[in-house]
Amino acid sequence: MNLPPRIVITGTGAVCGSGLTIDAIWDAILAGRSAVAPLSRWDAAGWPVKVAAEVTGVDNRTLVEDRKLHKLILRTDLFGIYAAGAAIQQSGLAAHRDALDPALAAQFNDRCGVISGSGGGTYQNNYDFFPAFSAVQGDLQKFGAESCSTVNPMWLLRNLPNNVLCHVGIRHNFKGTNACITNQCVGGIMAAAEAAAAIRAGEADRAVAVGHDTPIDAETMLNYYQVGLMSPDALRPFDRRRNGTVFGEGAAAVMLERAEDAAARGAFVMGEFLGAGCVTEATGVLKVRGDGDGLSRAIQVAMDEAGIAPDDVGLIVAHGNGTPASDASEAQAFRHVFGSNLPPVTAFKWAFGHLIAASGILDLTLALKAIEQRIAPGIPTLKTVDPEFPWLTVQLHSQPARTDIALVCCRGFGGMNVAVLVRAGTSRSAT
Repeated sequence: MNLPPRIVITGTGAVCGSGLTIDAIWDAILAGRSAVAPLSRWDAAGWPVKVAAEVTGVDNRTLVEDRKLHKLILRTDLFGIYAAGAAIQQSGLAAHRDALDPALAAQFNDRCGVISGSGGGTYQNNYDFFPAFSAVQGDLQKFGAESCSTVNPMWLLRNLPNNVLCHVGIRHNFKGTNACITNQCVGGIMAAAEAAAAIRAGEADRAVAVGHDTPIDAETMLNYYQVGLMSPDALRPFDRRRNGTVFGEGAAAVMLERAEDAAARGAFVMGEFLGAGCVTEATGVLKVRGDGDGLSRAIQVAMDEAGIAPDDVGLIVAHGNGTPASDASEAQAFRHVFGSNLPPVTAFKWAFGHLIAASGILDLTLALKAIEQRIAPGIPTLKTVDPEFPWLTVQLHSQPARTDIALVCCRGFGGMNVAVLVRAGTSRSAT
């Protein structure tokens, strides 16, 4: 009987309001520094939400050096290409491939996959059409004629949700299995799960998974506020004062490969991908089940795939988006799965905001840092845990992780729930 291959993580990359590298973001978390600040992208004086975690002070050429490409893609794509490139570079795969004979290098490229997760775009992507709409005063035939003079002829290409998938493949010559997942908040972490599944199924030997998003958009923020999901000041996961989420922007990526291949080339292993679960509550676009059914089932599926028990989990990186309903049901899911033996729980969005499609995969990269150092960082915006769930093991200050396995949870609209389990790396890979 052939066992499925072990899958390890040999590279990570990220960019968000807290920094341009995983280490910089991690240092900000440990220091209790939040990137949430007053909006600078537009005058928000009369806006109900005036804060976000923007990426500031970063030139586009720092993200993607090719200036010609800047005209053809969106800000979110720059973030995704940058994060994926950082993960690939850290893995050392490019240098390994360059040392192969041309025929072997060609085979290598054919076995390299790219899976991306995007948020599906924001309202600002359609702003090119507004001048033409205003000018024609409802005459759609005239709009069809006038729009060509106001809309960028590259509009469609600039707004394709798979631009990151395309350009990462081109830049790094990864020609194997590929997919673009557009599934709101869970897109990025689903990309990681799909990449692992592709390797287990023999579709690829290695794959880079990336999630990216830029939800800091005037209309998007207003719409989220109007349905009661946005906080006007801060993101306070699991606190009794929590009043909504705060947007951030950026991207994160992980490079996954077969453990035996990583061992053969002496790669540095950051962690092992153990299992994933993805389920839906089938309730509606915004509705969240109060009993945490969807998330608890996703966690159980992930543990079954990983072959571990609840007591094996050393820490939980919660979705922790700061909305009253989601945090409460998440706490219920943890109680259902772990009972009275709940491991330390932490959450990271307080530091860099909610990155929507990039949120789960960024949490995944930071979970690797947490289990490497065997700690569950504290949550500085936490003052009092909501008395509705007194069993929840979140704290203001850091706690020791009880094992080297981390559970990462991510949730999205439409009742989507994803859980991923990773184990700390062992430096040089071993089969």
